[in-house]
Amino acid sequence: MVTAALGLQIPSPIGSLEAYIGAVNLVPMLTLEEEQSLAKQFRDDGDIDAARRLVMSHLRFVVRVARGYAGYGLAQGDLIQEGNVGLMKAVKRFDPSFGVRLVSFAVHWVRAEMHEFILRNWRIVKVATTKSQRKLFFNLRSSKKRLGWMNNDEVNAIAKDLNVDPKDVLLMEERLSAHDASFDPNPGSDDEQPVAPANYMSDRRFEPSEQLEALETEQNCKEQLVAALQGLDERSRDIVTRRWLVEPKETLQQLADKYAVSAERIRQIEKNAFSNLRDLMPEAITLPSDFAG
Repeated sequence: MVTAALGLQIPSPIGSLEAYIGAVNLVPMLTLEEEQSLAKQFRDDGDIDAARRLVMSHLRFVVRVARGYAGYGLAQGDLIQEGNVGLMKAVKRFDPSFGVRLVSFAVHWVRAEMHEFILRNWRIVKVATTKSQRKLFFNLRSSKKRLGWMNNDEVNAIAKDLNVDPKDVLLMEERLSAHDASFDPNPGSDDEQPVAPANYMSDRRFEPSEQLEALETEQNCKEQLVAALQGLDERSRDIVTRRWLVEPKETLQQLADKYAVSAERIRQIEKNAFSNLRDLMPEAITLPSDFAG
């Protein structure tokens, strides 16, 4: 059983997929009037039974969408289950006053959940992280006119059609053509198998030269930071030190009470101090990860 945003339980496609598809195809379709009435009951009264009927009547639609992603090598049952989650999210947000059918509204949510699942599971390493990469991941194959590597004209044409950078097109083509490689060798493989990275990649963490370089870099950064702090005025230096360089760290309000100013003023002084430190040691200093200035 699947439980999602609405707290509903619907049949799961895990198990006999054919039986599941047969079952959802037996659920009667809703007329426009029935759909509007159920949607209003759920929106106005929180009627979970009405929401359940809306979901159940559209499960066959999720199956149809999932079939369009069969070429990614993932189990149809898993895709359908993710799509069902998207369908329930759509029902939760559906407003019948918009005058559109639920299926038109839900298609975005269903596909979005399937897309996220595909991107998480298609490769060990995620192949698409930016908006342009995601667009290319789902459209590049269908945009190619022929098999094989693309030439410059084809790359530029696809980049123009999808409104992305040609470099992103080339990068995605390379990623889609690559395959996952096991880091550790397969004990059952023969000599003709490619050599696993574990056999030729060295671990340089404990190399004396690497450790000495890291130690010298750290020491150099500390010396630069000390020198840069001396370039700040006394109040700014004290605020940065008490906020980030000593334990326990003081809060903005504690420093505001000490200097008889507002906490916002302390934050501004702190922000300006970090800006000055960047100028004094641009290659060595980075803002703390939890500094929101």
